[in-house]
Amino acid sequence: MLHPKVICRIIGLLLQLEALFLTCSIGVSLYYNEENILSAYIYTIAALVGCGILLTYIGYNKERNISRKDGYIVVTLCWIVFSMFGAMPYYISGYIPSITDAFFETMAGFTTTGASVVADMEIFPRSLIFWRIMTQWIGGLGIVFFTVAVLPIFGLGDLHLFAAETIGIARAKLHPRISVTARWIMTIYVCLTLIEAVCLKFAGMGYFDSICHAMSTMSTGGISTKTGGIASFNSPLIEYIIIIFMIMGGTSFSLLYLALFKGRPKELFRDAEFKTYIRLVSFFTILIGIGLYVTENMSAESTFRTALFQVVSVITTTGFSTTDYSHWTPVLWLLLSAAMFVGACSGSTTGAMKSIRVAILGRVMANEFKRIVHPNAVIPVRMGGKVISEQVQSAIMAFTLLYVGMVVVGIFVNMSFGLNLVDAYGLSLSSVSNVGPGLGNYSSPNAMASLPDVLKWFYSLQMLVGRLEFFAVLLLLTPVFWRKQ
Repeated sequence: MLHPKVICRIIGLLLQLEALFLTCSIGVSLYYNEENILSAYIYTIAALVGCGILLTYIGYNKERNISRKDGYIVVTLCWIVFSMFGAMPYYISGYIPSITDAFFETMAGFTTTGASVVADMEIFPRSLIFWRIMTQWIGGLGIVFFTVAVLPIFGLGDLHLFAAETIGIARAKLHPRISVTARWIMTIYVCLTLIEAVCLKFAGMGYFDSICHAMSTMSTGGISTKTGGIASFNSPLIEYIIIIFMIMGGTSFSLLYLALFKGRPKELFRDAEFKTYIRLVSFFTILIGIGLYVTENMSAESTFRTALFQVVSVITTTGFSTTDYSHWTPVLWLLLSAAMFVGACSGSTTGAMKSIRVAILGRVMANEFKRIVHPNAVIPVRMGGKVISEQVQSAIMAFTLLYVGMVVVGIFVNMSFGLNLVDAYGLSLSSVSNVGPGLGNYSSPNAMASLPDVLKWFYSLQMLVGRLEFFAVLLLLTPVFWRKQ
């Protein structure tokens, strides 16, 4: 059963929350004397607060419990509505004069994709750069996730919001109350962001750059304050710091809580998914490192650092870059795209398949070979010593089919607009996986400005569907969802 007024109330509260986040950009603009852009923020905040109060009033004093259907609608709507209002500062200020481009830029931020239509970010006011990075930091753990943490007023309904929003198939509950779990995980998120900012400051970044890059790293969004990205700083120490925090951003926050807050670091290496994640990072780093050492004129340390940084960046779907890998030999592109497809851990801020799904699919495939040899044997699929149920296996196979299907559809759409196969594949995979940079001519995340507006709207849809892991969005397009029970 749907509850439209309750949905209005939640969306209204979310819009007021977005207005609160946007006030941070006002503070940045005042600090850097950017008065010329203040009106854009003020108009946007006024629109957010006005619409938020109106929607809250419509749902005022109604029942607090929401159904699972309501949860899926809220999660999808909030991403679209947040992006619509979040695009207003770009458009009103005139720095992105196209509605299509402004919406694309904002959706890329909230979905932590990091793709951009801005060729030179450094011409933007710092407050607008900060808002661009703030959108991905908000989207890192999810807009609704923030709401469940700081506005636990939905009664038992917050469970459905949490279920619809939380990433991955593993949703460990650290506390019986979902709102408490959300606050603990948010505490880790904020603390790690601050710790990285301090580390980057001591490594040589300025205050503004260190804060922004810490937010960008922990959200695995990959937006930089510099047009040249991380390479602009030309610092191996900065690169290693970002590598460490990208790895943590790709790790389940439930595991990080146990390891860092509960003093149980051994939990990391007992977790089957984390071990798979680290093995995949090592595997791709070794292969790409060997390829770079053979084909590029680089020292051993530089080869290792470049390979490790780029692998961690794409497997965590962050999208940072320290080099233009479009100049690498094409076989290395293929390895990067494989890492882009796999992704990191469930329960993290990353996109893509997630290592747990890939590991389980591998075990399912191995079991099929065993069944061919021993057709009467009962061979359960195990992961970390636990039997994976048929229901979970079925859900993973359905997810994989949707994932591959969305990428293939994207390839056909891209090629129908004249893109070659490499560019079409890279852009489609990058959008669905929320990575940012693609392959070939679009290996830079800032290369999207030349694309047709139709493709930008299509990529916005791909980014949204990929960020919410397909079912939350595509379910709304099925007749069974709207059928009365």
